[in-house]
Amino acid sequence: MDVKLTTLCENTVVKPGFAAEWGLSILIETGDFKILFDTGENTAAVYNARKFGIDLSALNYIVFSHGHGDHTGGLREVLKYSGSKPIYAHPDIWQAKYTKKPEEKKKAYIGIPFIRDELEYLGATFNLSREPQQITENIMTTGEVPMVTDYEIIEPNLFVREKGELKPDPLFDDSSLIIKTEKGLIIVLGCAHRGMINIIRHSQKITGEERIYAVIGGTHLGPASEERLAKTVKDLKEINVEKIGVSHCTGFKASSRLANLFPDKFFLNNAGTRITL
Repeated sequence: MDVKLTTLCENTVVKPGFAAEWGLSILIETGDFKILFDTGENTAAVYNARKFGIDLSALNYIVFSHGHGDHTGGLREVLKYSGSKPIYAHPDIWQAKYTKKPEEKKKAYIGIPFIRDELEYLGATFNLSREPQQITENIMTTGEVPMVTDYEIIEPNLFVREKGELKPDPLFDDSSLIIKTEKGLIIVLGCAHRGMINIIRHSQKITGEERIYAVIGGTHLGPASEERLAKTVKDLKEINVEKIGVSHCTGFKASSRLANLFPDKFFLNNAGTRITL
């Protein structure tokens, strides 16, 4: 079974002519199914889809990795071209999400930039669950990912508003997409806030498949400490991931390290990247 992945939105582009935008959106095509994983922050996903000649009305499903605006903000634009679509996600995508660093006086809203009623009026149907959701016979979401490593943490500047107060966001809604193939699992990451290795280990557990063919998407290693980066590399070697395609929140330092240590496995997954696995 071939799996085609087309990155429609990412921070940078593979060549001139495509649009870059902070965020992520990846089209997954396998068999008769077309799934859009995240929608970017604004209009880049639609712009690049049209540049590829992709008909968004042919989408079967949309999946959200989590409720941050750089992964969900493009939904209204997508729905204009796709029409009514079912959307799979965790219920916490609708929490009021913020970022605020200790030295900053004001908090910044970073959640979904639309009200639910508007999106449902435009044709979105939300299928929300904390558990893994089976999208097709071979594709499922991770659901909530347990924090099992001793080094992967959630950034302390991320919050949710509850009863008028800011509380640390555990980001239970941070989920990924798992594709089962003959060569092992393909795991598509949104932002990996709960940890790239935690996500891989959880995917192995819930599928019963130990082989990891590819990990693609946002790894959230950009803000990682040297210790976390070193331990992540150690675990990736132990897991023996065959392909590592990084995007969005990985950062230059982590990308360089991974490219150097996994030269035959690593690639940059930017807007305009199209691969078949």
